[in-house]
Amino acid sequence: MTQTNHLPPPLPLSTPGRNLMRLTLVRGITWTGFLIGILLGLEVFGFELNVVAVFAIIMTMALINLLTWWRISWPRPVADTEYLLHLLADIIGLTLLFYHTGGANNPFISYFLVPLTISAATLPWRFTWTLAIGIVTAYTLLMFFYHPIPQLSHGGHEAHTHGYDLHVIGMWANFILSTSLITVFVFKMAQSLRKRDADLSYTREKSLRDEQIMAVATQAAGTAHELGTPLSTMAVMLKDLSQEHADDPQLAADLKLLRQQVDTCKVTLQSLVSNADRTRLLNPEKKPIRTFLQEVLAHWEVLRPDALYEIHWLQDQQKQPSIIIADITLQQALINLLNNAADASREVIHISLDWSIREALIEIHDQGPGIPLDIAERLGQTFLSTKSKGLGLGLFLTHATINRLGGTVRLYNHAQGGTLTEVRLPVISASLTQPIQEKPF
Repeated sequence: MTQTNHLPPPLPLSTPGRNLMRLTLVRGITWTGFLIGILLGLEVFGFELNVVAVFAIIMTMALINLLTWWRISWPRPVADTEYLLHLLADIIGLTLLFYHTGGANNPFISYFLVPLTISAATLPWRFTWTLAIGIVTAYTLLMFFYHPIPQLSHGGHEAHTHGYDLHVIGMWANFILSTSLITVFVFKMAQSLRKRDADLSYTREKSLRDEQIMAVATQAAGTAHELGTPLSTMAVMLKDLSQEHADDPQLAADLKLLRQQVDTCKVTLQSLVSNADRTRLLNPEKKPIRTFLQEVLAHWEVLRPDALYEIHWLQDQQKQPSIIIADITLQQALINLLNNAADASREVIHISLDWSIREALIEIHDQGPGIPLDIAERLGQTFLSTKSKGLGLGLFLTHATINRLGGTVRLYNHAQGGTLTEVRLPVISASLTQPIQEKPF
């Protein structure tokens, strides 16, 4: 038997790692442009340069760039201090190059602002100030110590070639280069940081919501234990009353309904234990969405026999069924939404089901008064209710359950009145393992 070892997939780059990769691209573009400019100056305009020193600086920066690209592949994350060192290496390389190419008279001297802008967008303020002090010091020294190039001296006789001032042309080229790099790469770097902050904020909110759910679950477990005894007592008493008043059809019917309600409560409490089984959590049941919704409605009819509804199947029954994860908590979440619709209006509730190869759509339309827009935007984020006597716990748990399964819940004010509740659930493939990646309907 042959054993094959598979290498683990590479870890995704962190935000500093992605920014370092972008810095490598910026450095490669910049120094390639400098090399082209120097070759053009030597061959066309006859610059008098220390060619060996200039090309040694360019080759050194190219080597640093190759080492930086190799560094990106390391599993160790990029720290802010390391990122600062890379920017300082760029400043040193630029300072040495400008020293041999006219000092402060070099029209590309303002390129110093590009690494400073990158630092301001990606690093803490103290690192940016460190870089700023280094850049100001380098610029000041280059005003007094440099290898002069007459063609690059602004306004000098040697600066004019064919009616054009090379210094002005160089400033124009530097402006285009700096603007392009700042617009494209610095924006991407800052965008990565904003995305990281948004992800951290979402993680904190999710952690807080999970803590709230855990607190509710703990309280629910204790409450379920306490309700077991009174429910059993009620079941026994209702059975005795049914036998005593069997000759009264109206009372017998009411007692039968009460017994069904009590039995439903007992089954629900028992399911709290059975559905917490580890095996069921790791291997949840999967069903066609149509079958699952029919089971939910059948269970809801027992809980709310007074509710009136119409179900609209928007897909042909012969069409390939849409399979979803039929988690028991999803059933309770849908029942919560149905109860809210029934509480909002005594009129008929319109329920529709549609699906594509990617997601299933359940819509619940009641004829109630609707919901204020400011409340609709916050439903599910905290214990906020649309009812005067509600606690908001049902909607909170409903949102948490459906979001955990990869779905979404949205509440809208319908154009024809009432509230439209839209539930989107992900559909899994026929193999029941891989989600189908296609556009929804």
